[in-house]
Amino acid sequence: MELARLARPEDRKACTRLLSQALVAAESMRGGVALVGDATTVSLLDRWTQPGDGTQLLVGEYEGVVVGLLAVTAAPGPRGVTTGLIRCCYVETGARGVGVGTALMDTAVAWCAEKGCAVVDAVALPGDRTTKQRLEGSGFTARLLTLSRRLD
Repeated sequence: MELARLARPEDRKACTRLLSQALVAAESMRGGVALVGDATTVSLLDRWTQPGDGTQLLVGEYEGVVVGLLAVTAAPGPRGVTTGLIRCCYVETGARGVGVGTALMDTAVAWCAEKGCAVVDAVALPGDRTTKQRLEGSGFTARLLTLSRRLD
């Protein structure tokens, strides 16, 4: 059975492993280097687990094993509208397709609603049709595309 819950201190090893996999996967995709930047697994986990940061770190379990993670932030957006932002959502390859990602996303959206968010945003890299389709399946719609031009 799958479930999503708040990450606990004893989940740090699993979260480190999963976030490392997520960063490697993102960096290998078009636009991934710009998304990841100079972030490291340790710096992100440290930031996402600090009280008062406004970020909630969730883990997804399947049959009692942590196989996914999601970081979500609630912050004031344009015109004072509180906006949720899915910062990272990753389920390890062997555990995909059993509902862990859906459980994580549903829990994150519920948390955003509790925080008074009017909208929840998530990012998909260019060409990442799987992520885009999964987000659309969770009720997300594209509302903004960001295009970049390198100047080097």
